[in-house]
Amino acid sequence: MTKTYHIPVLLQSCIQYLDIKADGVYVDLTFGGGGHAKEILKHLSKNGKLFAFDQDEDAKANIPDDNRLIFIPHNFRYISNYLKLYGINQVDGILGDLGVSSHQFDKGERGFSIRFDADLDMRMNQKSALTAHKVLNTYDVIQLTNMFREYGEVDNAFKLANIIVENRPNGLIETTTEFNEVIIRCTPKFEANKYLAKVYQAIRIEVNQEMEALKECLTQCYSLLKPNAPLVVMSYHSLEDRLVKNLIRSGNVEGIEEKDIVFGIVKKYFKPITNKPIVPGTAEILENSRARSAKLRVAIKL
Repeated sequence: MTKTYHIPVLLQSCIQYLDIKADGVYVDLTFGGGGHAKEILKHLSKNGKLFAFDQDEDAKANIPDDNRLIFIPHNFRYISNYLKLYGINQVDGILGDLGVSSHQFDKGERGFSIRFDADLDMRMNQKSALTAHKVLNTYDVIQLTNMFREYGEVDNAFKLANIIVENRPNGLIETTTEFNEVIIRCTPKFEANKYLAKVYQAIRIEVNQEMEALKECLTQCYSLLKPNAPLVVMSYHSLEDRLVKNLIRSGNVEGIEEKDIVFGIVKKYFKPITNKPIVPGTAEILENSRARSAKLRVAIKL
């Protein structure tokens, strides 16, 4: 297993709150480098099972030789379908480590990072037809504005979108470097990296339909969990965290609370185990800078 693929964030907290039963059945929504999965397997008996999802072809290189792990090379939005395929209706716990792996950021040719000159790709699933190249060269001003505003919380989203569209007579934007040069006019001089990180995040989320996939996945989690089984989810930006928080509070990603028709009492689907999200300590952030934005939320199914 490749050690440098991705350093698992809040590893011990994740394992602690999963409260693993030796003979249990668990789901790792984002296998990645296999760091969390490997630790889960240590706590399972020969009868335990771990289903691990990852749509990235590169993740397959990290699969351990262990028949207790069933790797599913697909997006976690299809969690129910694939678990049913294996005869699984409910599980003893679900773990999700959302966002992009260190490997995806560090592999320059994938186009995820502002640090490298690369083709505009950003696909987690390399078989997907939608790329960053297609988004930036075909979306209209309104589509681009909405994308940057909603997924990147970019302040000057409309100006940014206009600059991209106005540049099109000059030819297609092919690489990350070309893109950075095109939008230099609306990139803050002393906060360029912070700004570009937001812009790239927005494009990546759109390319991979991350919010739609997460909504679909989270919506299925309640019925998939056994009573008192934990949902352990780690997010890295406010958009993801809001969906997780809504689900725990109200049982749906929209955050709409339902009331019992007879008694008028708000229905509760999950019991939060932590009132506030768990965040990495200083030592972990110093060891792994990408842990700094992590927020871990834990709840059990009622």
